[in-house]
Amino acid sequence: MRTKFVTSAIFVSSCAALFFAATAFAHSSTETGKLHVHVEPKQAYVFVDGKAIRDGSQTISLPAGMHTVSVHNYGYLPETKKVDVHAGQKSHLSMILQPSGDRVNGPFADIEFKGHPRAAVLLNGTTPDYFVGHVDEFDWDWIWHQRLLVHPGTYHVMVTREGNTIWTGTVTAQAGQKVIVHLDDGKMQTKNFSPGMKLGPEPRFYAGIASARVPVAPVTAMLNAKNTQLTCGQSTDLDWKSANAVDDTITSLGDVSESGDRSVKPTKTVTYRLVARGPGGEVTRTVTVDVSGGPTATLALDNPEVHFHKVGDKVVQQGSTNLKWTTSNATSVTIQPLGNEMTDGSQMVLASPKQSADGPVDEDETYTLTATNACGDTTTRTATLHVVGSIDPAPPVTLASLFYPTAYPTRRHPKIGLVGSERETLAKIAETFKNHEEYSGNSNLVIVGHADVRGSNRYNMRLSQRRAELVKNYLVSQGVPADRIEIQALGKSKQLNETQVKELQAKDPQPPEKWMLRHTKATWLAYNRRADVVLEPAGLQSAKVYPNDAPGAHILWQRPVPSMKAVEVASRMMGHGNQETSGSASGD
Repeated sequence: MRTKFVTSAIFVSSCAALFFAATAFAHSSTETGKLHVHVEPKQAYVFVDGKAIRDGSQTISLPAGMHTVSVHNYGYLPETKKVDVHAGQKSHLSMILQPSGDRVNGPFADIEFKGHPRAAVLLNGTTPDYFVGHVDEFDWDWIWHQRLLVHPGTYHVMVTREGNTIWTGTVTAQAGQKVIVHLDDGKMQTKNFSPGMKLGPEPRFYAGIASARVPVAPVTAMLNAKNTQLTCGQSTDLDWKSANAVDDTITSLGDVSESGDRSVKPTKTVTYRLVARGPGGEVTRTVTVDVSGGPTATLALDNPEVHFHKVGDKVVQQGSTNLKWTTSNATSVTIQPLGNEMTDGSQMVLASPKQSADGPVDEDETYTLTATNACGDTTTRTATLHVVGSIDPAPPVTLASLFYPTAYPTRRHPKIGLVGSERETLAKIAETFKNHEEYSGNSNLVIVGHADVRGSNRYNMRLSQRRAELVKNYLVSQGVPADRIEIQALGKSKQLNETQVKELQAKDPQPPEKWMLRHTKATWLAYNRRADVVLEPAGLQSAKVYPNDAPGAHILWQRPVPSMKAVEVASRMMGHGNQETSGSASGD
């Protein structure tokens, strides 16, 4: 009775499957064609465009066009072909598979399925390569044995037909146990399976009249590195091998064949991971390759301390020293603040303080070397230069206002008018300015001529011009470059008033003469007959100190125009009453 029941069930389900396969891709006859697929072994399963159709030789209705047909049977090498189906025509395809693989040893567990006899069973994957059989091969184990034998472990199971997932889930099987999966509701039962502890070695595929047995081989793999200790820039060979795997991937290499070798040049320590996955499970193998040998470097100064001295705008002392460096296993070297450099070398560095203000200098300049190799490893070294010294202002310039007798210098005698004491003052101004100018390349003297209020504006403007020119000419005669002197004439504009004159007298370190105090009007006029000296760009102006005790002071002070002879005599009278012996400034 059991035999008849099984035979009838197989017959009915087979007829239903044939009908399903014939109609699975059904379209009108003008859009479809037929494909007859002949398979060996007869239990082999047909997939079209990645979708499970059914087992055995069959005729399939397909949309016109190109299709991918693959035939799978566990224990055989799969075969895949492209076929062009023409509308209204029938094509033929023969797929004869070749046996593959050795016998499989136990112990085993058994997975049994109930329902959907023609559906494909896939273990641990979703593509046809993970196919192990169809449900009708694994749904009975009593008189006839239909067994899916697996090694102990956890398996992800997918049961599919025509692109539809009938059931998917995880099955954990122990050696000597049977797990029964009911596909309609997903319920599972676990029973003892004592044959699992005795079976083996088993052929990868066996099928009888009403029996089938598929022992799934476990995945095995190995991964080795020829050398696991490298320095930067070195390479090593990886070799690997897997068995019973469908997919093999290696970190950094991606998908690989089931066996092979590859030369790799890691830039840092890396763990290569081989993952081999197949119907029989997933195996991971790793190998770590250590990459060492970062760059080494030295950086040093011949002399760690140098001196710096600046006066005004002129650097009068700028010490220097050599900065030296060496590196190994480096591909690039930078030294801040110098920039990119050779891997080994030296460079003279100067004392260059950041300070700009006057005062003592006490600074550190740090040089930082960064060496990098091809692996991205970095080494840093520093060297510190100590800069000591000072920044001083340019030597000061003696600034003084120059005073003139009434109406001097005249238009006819433009070179006469500077008395001896004022010429001495100008000589001091020239000497100090030349010394200052050596350390200040942008200083100039501005001579500003003035006149008292007597006379017309035109007259006084010309008179103040002559006074400024006489000062300039004398300074040039003392060695001051003419292009460093500018003159201005203000005439009788910008007069000092009498109050300002009294304030100046009060500040004068030399008390004014009594006659100057008695005749304040004359004194006020005398203070306004002058040429001021201004140092630019500093903007320093000469103090308006009247030469009270100088020989010829009375000539400068008196209101009336002194005689030419009196002025010439006063021009030869020096600050202490001595006669000048080197000539006079008289004459036109």
